[in-house]
Amino acid sequence: MVLLIVGGFVALVLLVLLVGYVINIYNQLVSLRERVDQAKQNIDVLLKQRQDELTKLIDAATEFMEQEEQVLQELTAAREATAQAETPGEQAQADQQVRQALMDFEARAEAYPELRSQENMMQFQKRISELESQIADRREVYNEAVTQHNTRIEQFPYVIFARQFGFSERELFRADPEELEDVDVGAAFDQAQA
Repeated sequence: MVLLIVGGFVALVLLVLLVGYVINIYNQLVSLRERVDQAKQNIDVLLKQRQDELTKLIDAATEFMEQEEQVLQELTAAREATAQAETPGEQAQADQQVRQALMDFEARAEAYPELRSQENMMQFQKRISELESQIADRREVYNEAVTQHNTRIEQFPYVIFARQFGFSERELFRADPEELEDVDVGAAFDQAQA
């Protein structure tokens, strides 16, 4: 009888430990998932700020650059592409489009000294540059969080519970192949001069 009570008590303790272990694993997976979601939201906040600054930059430049409609249309199209991008891959493509449009804009703005000297234009350009830097930093944090998440759900014993609880791999932010190519500085300089 005593042996049966002790055996039941040991079984109960083992069951409690097993349940606690599963709960701990689940909570760790949830924590990693939430970290990825937070990192993504931090990027989205900066992208929204950049959208707002781009809108202000376009509005301020429009009055000075009426004949440079193509540059403004490219900048507007790039801004819209960023607003519609949902996945990290789409955001990477949209960001490349924004960077190219901004380079074209800055090259064309060189031809308008009164535009370049306008204080709010300079502030918008500076703010957009700062946001670009912050976005790059936040993407690094996002990729780190995604890597930790993806690694954890593939490790044993997490892999067993991750599949059961519906945790799946998240997409890393990857740069466009164009962004990985060497920059032809001479060609860029010639284009800016044209």
